[in-house]
Amino acid sequence: MKKQTILVVDDAPENIDLLNLVLGGLYQIKVALNGEKALEIASNAADLPDLILLDVMMPGMDGYEVCRQLKTSPLTYKIPVIFVSALNETQDESKGFEVGAVDYITKPVSTPIVRARVKTHLALHDQNRLLEERIRERTEELAHAQDVTYIGFAALAEFRDHETGAHILRTQQYVRILAQYLSIHPRFQGYLGTEEIDLLRKSAPLHDIGKIAVPDRILLKPGKLTPPEFEEMKKHTTYGRDAIAQAEQALGNQKNSFLRLAKEIAYTHHEKWDGSGYPQGLAGDDIPVSGRLMALADIYDALISQRVYKAAMPHATAVEIIENERGKQLDPDVVEAFIEHQDMFLNIAQNITDAAYGDPHLKRVQ
Repeated sequence: MKKQTILVVDDAPENIDLLNLVLGGLYQIKVALNGEKALEIASNAADLPDLILLDVMMPGMDGYEVCRQLKTSPLTYKIPVIFVSALNETQDESKGFEVGAVDYITKPVSTPIVRARVKTHLALHDQNRLLEERIRERTEELAHAQDVTYIGFAALAEFRDHETGAHILRTQQYVRILAQYLSIHPRFQGYLGTEEIDLLRKSAPLHDIGKIAVPDRILLKPGKLTPPEFEEMKKHTTYGRDAIAQAEQALGNQKNSFLRLAKEIAYTHHEKWDGSGYPQGLAGDDIPVSGRLMALADIYDALISQRVYKAAMPHATAVEIIENERGKQLDPDVVEAFIEHQDMFLNIAQNITDAAYGDPHLKRVQ
C-alpha cells in the first residue's frame, strides 16, 4: 500500500530533520524551505500531498500567507494544513484557524502529539474524500436514472407516432438555442440558469407525450380533423401532464421533481401569447417560459415538416409566418431570439431528418 505524503515546510533544516525523524518511517516526506517552494510542490496535480505541516515564521512569504493561497486554489484547498510554530499565544493559534488550518502544534514538538494529530487529520481527510466520492457516484447514478426516465417517455411517444422521432430531436435543440440566447435577456435571466437550460433540453422531447392516449383514427388521420376530433386531439396536453404527474407521484418528490418542466411543457406548449390557445387560455407572462419556448420550436418544426395531412414549407416561409405571429401566438422576445438564430434552426433541420429518424417517406422542403 502506498504511503501517504506529508509536505513539511520550514526554513530551519533542523526542524525539518526532526519532523522527518518523527514521521519518516510512517509516511512519505517532502520538504520545502520557504513558502514559494511549498506552493510549487503542493500544486503538482499529479502528486498532491495528503497533509501539510507548515511553519509560521519564514522569510519572505510567511506561513499564514501560504495557507491563504493554498485555501484559495481549487487544486489545493482540500489539503489539510497543520501549523507547527514557536508562536504560542492564543491570537497566533486563532489566526491560524482563520486562514484555514485544521490544527496548530507549538514548538518544541512532542513526538506522540505530532504523530497523533497527523494520524487523526489524515484519517479525517480520507473519510471526507471517500464521502465525496460516494456522493459523486450517487449523483451520477441519479442523473443516469433521470435520463433513462426521459428516454423512456420519449420512446413511448415515438412508438405511437412515427413522425415524432426526428421532430423531438430537432425541437430539443431548438429549445436549447432559444434558452441559451435568452438567458442574458432581462426578462428571462432570472429563470434561465445553466441547470434550468439543461433541464429544458432534457424535458423538451416529452412535449407530445400525451399523444400516446389519442386514438389512432385521430392521431394518424391523413386529412383535416373534424371539430370533435380536434377537441380530442387538444386533450393530449392534459394527458401528457397527467402521465408525468403520475410518474412524479411514484418518485415521491413532486415539489422539486426533475420532471416538473416536462410536465409544464407538455401542458402549456399550445398556449398562445394573446390568450387564444389551449388548454387553459393563458396569456402573456402567465404562460410558463418553458411553454413559450416550446411553442415556437414546435411551430417552426411543424411548418417545415411534411406530415400526413400537409406539405412542408420552405424555411423562409416559416420564418415569415413566425414573424407575423409575434405578439399573437408567440412571445415577442422569443420570436426575436428565433430570428437572430434562424440559420442555426435551419442547420438543425437539415441535419436531423425525418428520413433518418422517422418515416423514410417523409421529407422536408428547405
